[in-house]
Amino acid sequence: MSVSAMDKVTVSRDVVYGDAGGRPLKLDLYQPDPDRRRSTALIMVHGGGWVGGSKAMLDAHARQLADDGFTVFAPEYRLTGEAVWPAQIHDVKRAIRWVRSKAGDYGFDPDRIALEGHSAGAHLVLLAAGTADDPRFDPADADPSIPAHAAAVIAVYPPVLLYRGATRPSGGNQAAALKGADVSDEAAALASPINHVGADFPPVMLLHGDADKVVPVSASLRFQEALRARGLRVDSHIFAGLPHGFMNQPELRPMLMTLVSGFLRRTVDEPARFVVDVQPRPEATWQ
Repeated sequence: MSVSAMDKVTVSRDVVYGDAGGRPLKLDLYQPDPDRRRSTALIMVHGGGWVGGSKAMLDAHARQLADDGFTVFAPEYRLTGEAVWPAQIHDVKRAIRWVRSKAGDYGFDPDRIALEGHSAGAHLVLLAAGTADDPRFDPADADPSIPAHAAAVIAVYPPVLLYRGATRPSGGNQAAALKGADVSDEAAALASPINHVGADFPPVMLLHGDADKVVPVSASLRFQEALRARGLRVDSHIFAGLPHGFMNQPELRPMLMTLVSGFLRRTVDEPARFVVDVQPRPEATWQ
């Protein structure tokens, strides 16, 4: 356990949150100064194409949000070299339920748990948000008495549509990148978050660069369209000239995490403070 140089952020490394067949699953916990602690917790999921990456990649992001009062959890999940799909979503669901079960211990509201993911992690959090009550995405040891829903989701350059074959659909990424989801068209479709946008999908914030060569910006645009078609809440930030991975650039990170913090405050933590009463404007009289 260590205390950050930021305003008394306490970091606990490698806290065990689950067990996958005898394999302990671990997370890093970022606790804010108790005097500044908000009622909202955030589960932050790393990227890496489902084959790489680690929870350590999100350290600077998590510290900034914890410094702003959020309790942040950064879990690991099994990569496809260790366990094929759907092990990855199983682990994210395990993390959500474990975090909710610890709300009393860490001092946040169990109904105010948000998700944030980057790249492959963004795929996982969007899928988790859209399948909270779907047992097809739960591990065999899941405790259904603990809900797995999310209060809001932040998705940074998210893959939303997996496909097989030579013809790339708008916003698509090859299912072959997610070993286990590429066994059939049906499996690829089931693993695609855009196919799980239902009426109860929580508020979403999308961040994407229009110079992304890994996940096309059309992925976020299509997901935004799917949400809006159902009248759901979505904030979309498309950044001109930015490539995949821009969230990791030190020059950009503080500004971007401030956007994330504002979204969480507005949608989950203190929404009443952001209500704007829009009065009808009188018809203008032109001279």
